[in-house]
Amino acid sequence: MELTHLKYFLEVAKNEHVTKSAHNLCIVQPALTQAIHKLEDELGVPLFKTQGRNIKLTECGSFFYKHLKPLYEDIEALPEQLRAMANKENKTLNLNALAASSFVTDAVIQYKQIDPELQINLIQSLETTLYDISVRTCEHYDSTPGPDEEVFVCPEKIFLAVPNTPQYKKMTYASLADFKDETFIGLYGTKVLGYICKEFCRRVGFDLNVTFVSDNSNVVKDAVAGGIGVGFWPEFSWGKMDHRKVRLLDITDGEMTRDIVVTLRRNKQDNSRAEKFFQFLTNILKKESSKRSRVQKGVAAPEK
Repeated sequence: MELTHLKYFLEVAKNEHVTKSAHNLCIVQPALTQAIHKLEDELGVPLFKTQGRNIKLTECGSFFYKHLKPLYEDIEALPEQLRAMANKENKTLNLNALAASSFVTDAVIQYKQIDPELQINLIQSLETTLYDISVRTCEHYDSTPGPDEEVFVCPEKIFLAVPNTPQYKKMTYASLADFKDETFIGLYGTKVLGYICKEFCRRVGFDLNVTFVSDNSNVVKDAVAGGIGVGFWPEFSWGKMDHRKVRLLDITDGEMTRDIVVTLRRNKQDNSRAEKFFQFLTNILKKESSKRSRVQKGVAAPEK
């Protein structure tokens, strides 16, 4: 059955008048009559019967009209519904933050001031592939992006966080080997970073002993400041180390870094909004990386 023939049938069934229906449909009467006859032949039943000068629906025609009308209305509404769905999809960004969640959250808050209509759904799932942008971490990124993906990689230095006590007050660097008997403090939910730190300690020659884990980076700062233990602190993704009772020491046993990997997946009809946020997020990372390079070279970073 052709949709056009179904449309013609519904119009004739509503009016029970061929001439009027042909006028409403902007077609000639013989063409309309032929279309109705073709539909009846395809269905194998008569849909109309002559009653004087008028036509009436047969019992089969009434049944067909009753069930076809809501179906056809749904079909007609589909294009507009699809356009609305696509518009909503283009205004929604699924962001899978598997690392640097504090950094990502701050970036989202900043970006909402630029594009307040963008709905950003923050998720944390290792299994899902239903995202537009993901932020994750690994020791060394060496994968190949997919055909519809764009990847930005930013190395991040990892420091050793110690209490700012007389024992460490004058230190700017340290060997991890000297802390093999210390208790360590960690941040809950940082499995990949925890693995990187454990592997680095293992290469230095000892097993990392994490005795206290918190889900709040501020609690980690306070615990280190209070002498409960020492910990590892990524350079910028957990936020600035602004606790005066905590010192960050360079680790001398080798370059202890991790890669922050930002992936853009172009999986929508319109990816422009996701691309703009991806550029915004990676530009912040580039600025942090540039600032870090200037500081390492002994050049003070300019004031914002």
